[in-house]
Amino acid sequence: MEHLKLFSSVKNWLLDLEFNIQLENEEHQSFIIEKESEGIKNMMIVIAPQILIIEQFLFRCKNNQQDVHKQLLIKNRDIVHGAFVLDESGEKVIFRDTLQTENLDKNELIATLNSLSLLISEYSTEMISFSK
Repeated sequence: MEHLKLFSSVKNWLLDLEFNIQLENEEHQSFIIEKESEGIKNMMIVIAPQILIIEQFLFRCKNNQQDVHKQLLIKNRDIVHGAFVLDESGEKVIFRDTLQTENLDKNELIATLNSLSLLISEYSTEMISFSK
């Protein structure tokens, strides 16, 4: 899908899904979105060559990082779309998914967003404890 056409399509899908677009930058092919009822706040979506990158910061891991990292890796196995990842510092835990843009459709984007919402609703207690 052509870059500018894809940007427009993604924007329309997000609006159809009633996400608030906090920031959009067509030059950098990026969005910052939120839908607090789904637990999504300051989610970054970037259209890069051949992939759509979706990232949501979840929490900062403070103590007992090795055990937390192990628990997150175990939970990754249950996540249908996307995964827990760490930033370069090893402290910030982020939900991340990448989708191929060649045949991207609205349903694929919905699947990733729903996966994150479900993860947040099911795993929030553990994530809160990991951040303490």
